[in-house]
This record gives sequence, structure tokens and C-alpha cells, in this order.
Amino acid sequence: MNVADIINPANLVYKKNTVMNEVPMHYCPGCSHGVVHKIIGEIIEEMGVQEKTIAIAPVGCAVFAYKYLDVDWQQAAHGRAPALATAIKRLLPDRLVFTYQGDGDLAAIGTAETIHACNRGENIAIIFINNGIYGMTGGQMAPTTLAGMKTSTTPNGRDVPLAGNPLNITDLLAKLDGVCYVTRQAVHTVAGVKKAKRAIQHAFENSMQNKGTSIVEVVSTCNAGWKMTPADANDWMVENMFPVFPMGDLKNE
Repeated sequence: MNVADIINPANLVYKKNTVMNEVPMHYCPGCSHGVVHKIIGEIIEEMGVQEKTIAIAPVGCAVFAYKYLDVDWQQAAHGRAPALATAIKRLLPDRLVFTYQGDGDLAAIGTAETIHACNRGENIAIIFINNGIYGMTGGQMAPTTLAGMKTSTTPNGRDVPLAGNPLNITDLLAKLDGVCYVTRQAVHTVAGVKKAKRAIQHAFENSMQNKGTSIVEVVSTCNAGWKMTPADANDWMVENMFPVFPMGDLKNE
């Protein structure tokens, strides 16, 4: 095979989507954030809505999402992304508006903003990265940390009588009348990536069609915070996270 055959467009296997910026990612090797960024970029490109997309990044590992995706971004205070998304979507109802949040942001300091935006049925999409830990700030216990799971603030494992049960906020949100779509996915396999992509596209379409609030939870790894190799983190997630946060749709109206 000569060079001309290799660069022939007919032989193209993969091409980086045009929404992704030419910026090296800072995420730890094996982190799920980069895969989800790629999916979001592909969907925005395929939907043809790059010029109509407004995204909100709060605080945590998600805060640097604006560096990697070439759309309009607003940065929100910690936990306040759904409130900011509410204002933007109400002012510009023809736009695709989504938040990109971690579990510490969405399910701890931002619990009130999340619940009330969903209860009102704001026409936004929420991408929720759940890795069961505070990844950016040192690996502390998060609301979603599993019972018995070791973190920097629970070195002997999460003690339920002391720290409470893991908060399954996605199940709570699915019960709210303003929510039209809730699903839980993962991106640790090729099949998982394809399912997550379909889910996020559905959520984005709901936002564009003003159907109410959509939530896509992506159960993720934090191999740095978990102190595991990427491969071991994937295995641990399947064995331990999935039973508590099972995959699949919770609500689809």
C-alpha cells in the first residue's frame, strides 16, 4: 500500500471532530472525562448546533471543559450550574444549553440548584459525571462515595452510621415531574461509549425541543483518587459502583 492509498478519504477510519480544540488534555490517564468530552463534541458536530450551544462548567475536574470544546461557555460558582443554565435557556430558548458537572458539585453543594431546576422542568440537559469521590481536591469522600470505600477523609472506608448512605441523586431526580429523561451510562467499553453517546444526544435533542430537564449520569472512574491503574479502576467500577448505580434508563418520556 502506498502513501496515496493511506490518505485516501475512502480509507479513513477515524477523524477528530471539529468541535474539539487542539489542546492537550490535563486529565489523568484513564479518566472518563476525556471520553465524555469526545462524545459531546461528536454529537454537537453531527447535530450541526455548534453555533447554538451554550455550556456551563462549574468547579471540580469539570471546570476546564471550556478549554477542550469550542462552544460558548459560562463558568458557574460551585454547584450553581443549573441555576445559570436556567437563566440562559429562558433568555435564549432556541439554544442547546447543558451543564457538565461532577458528583461533588451536583450532589453536594449544588443539591438545591439541581433539584429545583429539575422540579421546574427547565429545558436543559445535565451531564453528571459520578466517580464517587472529589477528584480534583485530594480524593475526599463525596455524597456518592460507596459504603466502606476508602478516601482521603475516610481512610478506613465510609462509615454509614457516621457519614450516612451514598446519595443516589439520579433516582431522586427521576421522580420529579419536570424531568423528561434520566439515564445512567458508562464509557469504559466501546459498547458503553456508543450507548452513552445515544443517551447524551437524546438529552440534547430534548433541550432543543424544550421537553423539560434531561439528566445523563455517567458512572466513571477516578483511578488517581482511587489509587488504581486505569484497568483496575474499570474493573472496580463494574464490580462495586454498578450494583449501587445500575446502568440503564430510569425515565424516558
